[in-house]
Amino acid sequence: MKQASEIAPAEGTLGILLVGLGAVSTTTIAGVIAIRKGLAKPIGSLTQMGTIRLGKRTDNRSPKINGFVPLAQLDDVVFGGWDIFEEDCYAAACTAGVLERSLLDSIRPELEAIKPMPAVFDQRYVKRLSGPNVKKGKNKKDLAEQLITDIRNFKKKHNCSRLVMVWCGSTEVFMKEGPVHQSLAAFEKGLELSDDAIPSSMVYAYAALKEGLPFANAAPNLTADIPAMLELAAQTGSPLAGNDMKTGQTLIKTIIAPGLKARMIGVRGWYSTNILGNRDGEVLDDPESFKTKEESKKSALDYIFQPHLYPDLYKDLSHVVRINYYPPRGDNKEGWDNIDIVGWLGYPMQLKINFLCRDSILAAPIVIDSALFLDLAKRAGMSGIQEWLSFYFKAPMHAKDLYPEHDLFIQLMKLKNTLRYMQGEDMITHLGREYYD
Repeated sequence: MKQASEIAPAEGTLGILLVGLGAVSTTTIAGVIAIRKGLAKPIGSLTQMGTIRLGKRTDNRSPKINGFVPLAQLDDVVFGGWDIFEEDCYAAACTAGVLERSLLDSIRPELEAIKPMPAVFDQRYVKRLSGPNVKKGKNKKDLAEQLITDIRNFKKKHNCSRLVMVWCGSTEVFMKEGPVHQSLAAFEKGLELSDDAIPSSMVYAYAALKEGLPFANAAPNLTADIPAMLELAAQTGSPLAGNDMKTGQTLIKTIIAPGLKARMIGVRGWYSTNILGNRDGEVLDDPESFKTKEESKKSALDYIFQPHLYPDLYKDLSHVVRINYYPPRGDNKEGWDNIDIVGWLGYPMQLKINFLCRDSILAAPIVIDSALFLDLAKRAGMSGIQEWLSFYFKAPMHAKDLYPEHDLFIQLMKLKNTLRYMQGEDMITHLGREYYD
């Protein structure tokens, strides 16, 4: 990792390429345009509104993060992407129904100028969707090369100095690592043979990494976290982050669970159910796609509670996750959590949480933050898995044989200490003895 004076400045235009121009992507794009025009505030974005403490508490040094590290500015960002539907970004945002029409109309020309490129898509991996705006090719290697051409053309057309890609597509069917994923040579051979173990998301990740782009996976798919992709990322110096952006119910879990564990309060059961009616809900109505999401959502509690260390408190925890597609709700997701907890002398208690959230409103700032931080990582010479960005993901990528950190507050400390290290500042431990010795 480079430090301070060695980090390349964020000069020129940053292109953010989004795979899937659905609710999350259009909310992100429209939001950035509205913020640039002074029509709204970037609430929920750490890069735009967050501060970072430097030195002692008595030093009173807490600059904004986007003034402390050399992040790309929102004024210097352009968007592009791929989708299986031909609607421009304005029409797609209207279809998504997340943002008010009055806001969309105020930025309509800018949104209409963003038209999706034909997508790499195979319905075998996302069974509940189909669309006409799809690439054709003789094999998956051909499709990857078409994506690389798209990337190069977009960079040239918009005079971008740098690019980042974020997969915002739908959740694909559950998949485990296979032989084709074990090395770059095997993977490229698999592309030529159109191996069934290579879903569309991997074709995008391969194209991005081949061109040296940072890549983030906002869905729970098995995508970039395979040996072949890690090998390619190392070759091209590409940073990686993922998987599955932490927005609604899992965000609440990673806030509440660390607090219970910190006070040594036991948990016997945690029942979670969701209702949502957007495209994501429709896709997750398919059992194979739901399996992918379920694995992502269920892992956090196991790692936070560490039942092997605290068997009396968490060993027999019953953790149930349900997702129900309910079209009338649209993008306004509702999550219910029933938590059966155990206190002093084994006395039972309960927590009930009802979170009525807006899925894409929570996801949009994470998309932009991930893109800006990955661009910074690339300029700082950081390639491969960026564990310091675990703060944003349900199932964070991590080194082999290392358990992932899910505690939101530890994740934030890791993120901010990475930024301090980049800029040559002391990392903060919160020991606090310096005020009393």
